[in-house]
Amino acid sequence: MTDPTAAEVRRLRGEEGLSVRQIQARTGLGRNRVYALLRDGAPPARTRRPAARDDLRAAAVALRGEGRSVGDIAARLGVAKSTAYLWVRHLPLDPDEEVARERRRAHSKAMTDARWSAHRQARDAARAASVADAVAWVGSMGHRELVMVGAALYWAEGEKAKPWRPHECRVRFINSDPGLVDIFVRFVEAMGVPREALRFRVSIHETADAEAAVRWWAGRVAVSAETFRPTSLKRHRPTTVRRNTGEDYRGCLIVEVPRSRQLYWRIEGIMKGMGDGTGGGGR
Repeated sequence: MTDPTAAEVRRLRGEEGLSVRQIQARTGLGRNRVYALLRDGAPPARTRRPAARDDLRAAAVALRGEGRSVGDIAARLGVAKSTAYLWVRHLPLDPDEEVARERRRAHSKAMTDARWSAHRQARDAARAASVADAVAWVGSMGHRELVMVGAALYWAEGEKAKPWRPHECRVRFINSDPGLVDIFVRFVEAMGVPREALRFRVSIHETADAEAAVRWWAGRVAVSAETFRPTSLKRHRPTTVRRNTGEDYRGCLIVEVPRSRQLYWRIEGIMKGMGDGTGGGGR
């Protein structure tokens, strides 16, 4: 048997186009009861709210028709570029317009480069002069300087014992900067460990030229590439935007000192002496 109340509520909705609140006032029913009775019926068109951004979407389409870029549309309408793209992606620009835009962009870059060229040249010259002065000031490091610098470098960049495993001490250094690698290897030699005793391994993304990287690092540290341990490959994630790509990308070099517990303790002591300010004269 049909519920007369339900029939009346649906009639008020369908024939008279009343809103839920108006139906409540007419029938005296509660809000939830009215919603339950109307569940299978569609609301009248006049009660539906338009999408909040319909006007902006229409404006975006119109601007695209004028040949505007996605970035320009986003800036004009005050929306994100991703939103503007979703609205107009079905409307690609005319190829001739794309060429014209690229030409304008190149011209703008050329003008900017010309405007700032003198400033950049002066900046680069000042930087080169400052670097040269610093190089001259450093000169050559003596044994004590090399040991202190190497210990500080390792304590900042190398592997250290964990508080929950304080006795697992080994000297293992990894870095992508060849200059820092050079200093560390020289430091280890100054501490009495020959270069030939070190273990080298390259860590690099799987999309790079691993063999070329091994050859390059081997030449840098002056050891045979055949002595390198198997390369550690990092899995490539397509969603990650990486800038360390190209021919100049050679990954990181891992330098491990075997049987290095005593060396680790020595480094720890050097850092304690430097930090406490109680270090003696040294040798």
